[in-house]
Amino acid sequence: MGKTMPNPRTVAFQILLKVEQDGAYSNLALNHAIRENKLGGVDSAFVSALVYGVLERAVTLDYIIKQYSKIPLRKIETKTKLILRMGIYQLLFMDKVPDSAAVNESVNLAKKQRLNQSAGFINGVLRSITRAETPYRLPEKDKDAVYYYSVKYAVPQSLVRLWTQSYGEANAEKLMASLSGRPQLYVRVNTLKTDKAALRAALEAQGVVCEDVPALPNALRLSHTGAVERLSAYKDGLFHVQDLSSQLCVDFLSPKPRDVMLDICAAPGGKSFTAAQYMQNRGKLYAFDLFDHKLRLLRDGAQRLGISVLLASKRDGAAGAALPLADKILCDVPCSGLGILSRKPEIRAKEDLLPSDLPDLQYQILCRSAQYLASGGTLVYSTCTLNPAENGENARRFLREHPDFRGVPLTPPDGVARAIEENAWELTLMPHTAGTDGFYIAVFTKP
Repeated sequence: MGKTMPNPRTVAFQILLKVEQDGAYSNLALNHAIRENKLGGVDSAFVSALVYGVLERAVTLDYIIKQYSKIPLRKIETKTKLILRMGIYQLLFMDKVPDSAAVNESVNLAKKQRLNQSAGFINGVLRSITRAETPYRLPEKDKDAVYYYSVKYAVPQSLVRLWTQSYGEANAEKLMASLSGRPQLYVRVNTLKTDKAALRAALEAQGVVCEDVPALPNALRLSHTGAVERLSAYKDGLFHVQDLSSQLCVDFLSPKPRDVMLDICAAPGGKSFTAAQYMQNRGKLYAFDLFDHKLRLLRDGAQRLGISVLLASKRDGAAGAALPLADKILCDVPCSGLGILSRKPEIRAKEDLLPSDLPDLQYQILCRSAQYLASGGTLVYSTCTLNPAENGENARRFLREHPDFRGVPLTPPDGVARAIEENAWELTLMPHTAGTDGFYIAVFTKP
């Protein structure tokens, strides 16, 4: 007898359970499960949509569960809660799933997981939703705007408060709305091996849709890629995946051939790879990270792209050994990652997204790194977060306490607008104003 095909909903459930219980990264758990279960195109797309959708809308889904469940949410066992989230997501947010399938498959899934007592409860909640004239109502905005935005856009209330206070309510709402759905895929042409026209031809021959990006000449926006690492152009090292925000960061640093450059917190390596291409693979590019497995990613990526100028080694950015004087320093510090919530939907439901000790660590790394900038050199401080304490406050403090440095005015390229009023030497990028991840860049020099 042939092996029975895995049920896509069971696969999705197992992925969500790994994320919930083991803290697994959604993208890694999903890719592994799709490979392991040999899921085809339709099933693979369904599992991806269900997993990312449930993670992305967890705050909203839990709000809906509370409307229909007599049992308090905190007392609902984890597996039961996940099946309820999956069922509700299929009912309310997946147009092509019939209500009967969403309900019946959820009940079957519960029974397969030996949750026999929960099966009736799940059935009751989901059937109540299908019978309701209005499945759910948002909280009243006039009574509690923070709670309203949190449920509507499925972000924690702490984040709603931070963004409305920091960026204004209108900007914050556009930002929250822009976090829904999968982010756009940008790549950087490997100019050491090819040019944009040749890369585009190679990708289009494999059915990939390519679009030019006005902001940067060697960036492309891709769609219909399938698994990127399976493309022959990827295997041949003709490009690397890199959001437009990170590409802009390197563009503002502007490395040149024969420069000595330090990338202080380099893994997984995208910015180092782009910098090496700007340097035409000539000069010295020292790339550091604290973890061995991340250094392996750096070295493997450099080898695939044909980059020989990159020297990867282990170092603590806040307290590491002395470094050579450099013409260019990139200080892309560890951060709370609030600008990439759409890439990491599993962190959206957490209320404690703002570790209080991070800004001090970031500032230590910035000050320690700045010691090694040669006169006339350029230092970029950047994060992939949207939190003034990690961004502008650190950058302004740095200039106050380092009078030998000054800010370098930045001009955003075509199609990229500043999200907020800020100093000329800093740039806050948001998805709705720049089409990028949420990102912060500040550029300094030492005359």
